[in-house]
Amino acid sequence: MAKIFDLLKEDHDKHRDLIKKIMKTEGDSAERRELFTEFREEVTAHANAEEQSLYAEMLSRPELQDDGRHSVAEHKELDDLLAELSEMDMSSSGWLQKFKTLRHDYEHHIEEEEQEMFPAADEEFAAKCEERLGDIYADRYPAELESAQQGVEHDDRE
Repeated sequence: MAKIFDLLKEDHDKHRDLIKKIMKTEGDSAERRELFTEFREEVTAHANAEEQSLYAEMLSRPELQDDGRHSVAEHKELDDLLAELSEMDMSSSGWLQKFKTLRHDYEHHIEEEEQEMFPAADEEFAAKCEERLGDIYADRYPAELESAQQGVEHDDRE
């Protein structure tokens, strides 16, 4: 199985691509709605599976707890922005401004993860741990994506 950091970086690349595509759309178009829905579902599933795999392990290690807590808090902020955007009129200038805020915050979050947190965690984890976390993430992601697509909170955790 792939290592957890490789899986997470693949998702980040997919999210960056979706953001670029959304930024090229205009108004309340079917394309914007479809891309935003895909982005929201993908990011929600990613964050939930990441918290249940990587962050759960980080929070259990004193030397990584601060990074884990910081990232979980950022996930909550991003989730709140996604919820606000979902309720707004996509043709309004306010929607685009809020999406630009989300873009900035999300890109900051994933750059921080990739450049600071992942290397620090990688130093602490043995290869077996990374693969185990990769398995947990890969196992949880489909269920989290299905929940996100159905608009269901993730209370069906095993």
